[in-house]
Amino acid sequence: MLYRGMEREALDAAYNNTAAVGMERRDQYVADWIARSGAVNLAWSPTRDISYGPQSRQRLDVFPCDGVNSPTLLYIHGGYWQMSDKEAFAFIGEGLLPAGINLVLVEYTLAPDIRMDGIVEQIRASINWTIENIANYGGGADRVFIGGHSAGGHLTAMAMSDPRVAGGLSISGLFDLEPIRMNYLNDKLHLDAEESARNSPLQHIPAVANPLMVTVGSDELPELIRQSQDYFHAWQQAGHEGRYLPLAGHDHFSILEELASPSGLLLSELKRMVV
Repeated sequence: MLYRGMEREALDAAYNNTAAVGMERRDQYVADWIARSGAVNLAWSPTRDISYGPQSRQRLDVFPCDGVNSPTLLYIHGGYWQMSDKEAFAFIGEGLLPAGINLVLVEYTLAPDIRMDGIVEQIRASINWTIENIANYGGGADRVFIGGHSAGGHLTAMAMSDPRVAGGLSISGLFDLEPIRMNYLNDKLHLDAEESARNSPLQHIPAVANPLMVTVGSDELPELIRQSQDYFHAWQQAGHEGRYLPLAGHDHFSILEELASPSGLLLSELKRMVV
């Protein structure tokens, strides 16, 4: 057995979110996100494609909420570190921006054009840029929060070691990369055992950290639910503040509505965190 009693075929299925939800349904989610993101871009006039590093995908969009010293959510998209881009996720601003929370959408270089070590470093660079520049967009440098979904949830957890990050929101994240190293996702990631260990948040709970909320849908794959549970348990054992919030009735993609919707539970919890 490769991992937790699973051979390769079972391990592939255990982490295939698209297969679990269905390609047609996944594509419907994404099409809806793209359409709504276009409307948010028109309504809020962000500053787009700001460079935060030398690589072409090291760019971000800043959506100011028109406040003063406002909190900011730096959001990292998912796609298993090898798909997607920031453009599809401006729809998250539907709830954040009217609530007085700036939104920064981050893009990063994708595998196989970069190793996991490099992706993590790019996210750290995006945090540096945001903290150093957000005051120019009405944000408070000491009120930068980080959040992300799926691979972005993993990168959020990796970034929590930065004490300047005021808090985090990890949605449907990955916290132990060892099963990733052993399944189909590694065809492009090319993780070895050492790199997997270096970039597994479960093995690197920071000694000092600000609050983190870990959330996952009840209808998600069992392995993703287990990973979230295991990580939050380790977070608590380290004595850190936070909350584990499983969301009933949500799959790996629908869960984002709880952040995007003005009445969403994740948005409500985020507003409580950023006060």
